[in-house]
Amino acid sequence: MDGLAAQGKDDRGEETGGAAPVRDPKRWLILVVLCLSTLVLVVDNMILTVAIPPIAEDIDATASDIQWILDSYMLVFAGLLLTSGSLSDRFGRRKVMVIGLVLFGAASLIATIANSPEQLIAGRVLMGIGGALIMPSTLSILITVFDEEERPRAIAAWSAVAMVGLVGGPVFGGALLGHFWWGSVFLINLPIVGLAIIAALILMPESKGPWRKADPLGIVLSVVGMVALVWTITEWPKEGFDHPKVFVAGIVAVVALVGFAFWETRVDEPMVPIELFRNRVFTGASFSIVLLTFANGGLLLVLTQYLQFVLHYSPTKTGWAFAPLAVASLVFNTLGATLGQKLGNRVLVAVGLTITAGGFFTLTTLEPGDGFSIVAVAMVLMGMGGGLAMPAAVAALMSAVPGEHAGVGSALNDTVQQAGAALGVALLGSVLSSTYAKEMPASAGDVADNSVVEGLAEAARTGNAALGDAVRSAFTDAMSATFVTGAAAVLVAAVLSLFLMKPGPDAPAVDEDREPDLVSH
Repeated sequence: MDGLAAQGKDDRGEETGGAAPVRDPKRWLILVVLCLSTLVLVVDNMILTVAIPPIAEDIDATASDIQWILDSYMLVFAGLLLTSGSLSDRFGRRKVMVIGLVLFGAASLIATIANSPEQLIAGRVLMGIGGALIMPSTLSILITVFDEEERPRAIAAWSAVAMVGLVGGPVFGGALLGHFWWGSVFLINLPIVGLAIIAALILMPESKGPWRKADPLGIVLSVVGMVALVWTITEWPKEGFDHPKVFVAGIVAVVALVGFAFWETRVDEPMVPIELFRNRVFTGASFSIVLLTFANGGLLLVLTQYLQFVLHYSPTKTGWAFAPLAVASLVFNTLGATLGQKLGNRVLVAVGLTITAGGFFTLTTLEPGDGFSIVAVAMVLMGMGGGLAMPAAVAALMSAVPGEHAGVGSALNDTVQQAGAALGVALLGSVLSSTYAKEMPASAGDVADNSVVEGLAEAARTGNAALGDAVRSAFTDAMSATFVTGAAAVLVAAVLSLFLMKPGPDAPAVDEDREPDLVSH
């Protein structure tokens, strides 16, 4: 594998003359390892949503404890992504990924045997650290192993795994909880992690960028800024921005991230090359990913509630209900990898986002008695659109990143996805709750006015069927307003992709004299 650069390809997989490139015969097995490493992260987070009720009951977790069990992972994960990407470029992407897998496995064991909220939260924090080390390394290794021709198919497969985990997590979690205790949802991580570690050490070449000085101030500013940003986004809908802790966290986020951007333009060897954002393709792909994950974050939040509270689905059945989305995404991931070679990433992203917006608009027509058919049609459209758009956007983003910054480029991709999803949950959740409150009749009372959960609980307690119908109707109307917002965001992303992702004179040329980013060990 150390021959890739020497065999006539630069770090983007383009011909530079010389002998014909020789592809690593183990590259597809390496992709399986990368997909396994990604899958364990996605499945773990999705399973946890199903496992929260038995966990809370068994270890006497309060509402605040549950929030920390869920949020501690996300805060640590988001805060460390950029640092992890920089470390992988500096010290080796395989090495950092394997360290992350070891940490994630050890943390899963801690979570498995936890008998108090504090122990479980500690396990989740360590899992967040491990996850932050794993995720950027997977994509950066992928783009160094696969050349320009095969990379779209590899990215499509890698993206498809995340969708499988998204849908399969709750289903698998429900099956585990039906036969075993709640610790099994963490214990299942261990064999997957063990297999990924062994396979990585046997199959995977080491790769890293040229040696560069550490950027300790950049690390501190990025961690503080991202943690404060995600905390602000998460707490804003619950407490309001005028709440002291939310307001202070927001100020800290702005100061730290602006300071980080300023510092990175001044330091000789920056942790993150800020000049990437001057590249129209990179910026357009980033905006597309942020707005698509923004809409999808709201989709999962809102549609899950609709399926459970309006259609009365169990958590496991709710997971199965997302199957049309997963199947369509898998099919069009594969199709998109082929079309991308003919149409180009820009067209594919714009078309995919437009189809996704059509799926969101389809959901705005839902009525309380419509059942699942309209939801299924909308999911197929969104799976088609997402399957075309997301791998193409990721491929476009990574194609604009110099090879020596592959780890940081991958971390930036993960960071914009995290930020977009968190924003979607926060802002679209606010649209949902505020619209729901407006749609509820004045006679419903404060309890029913607060949320669909409390409204349905009050209707069941009092035996008031009319109140239950009013709650479901108000929630469905609020859901439609939320999906209109999501559709608008995706359409904006489609327009931006057409304008911004067109390569221009600002796109940096490939530096053929740059040191190769593959260092085999």
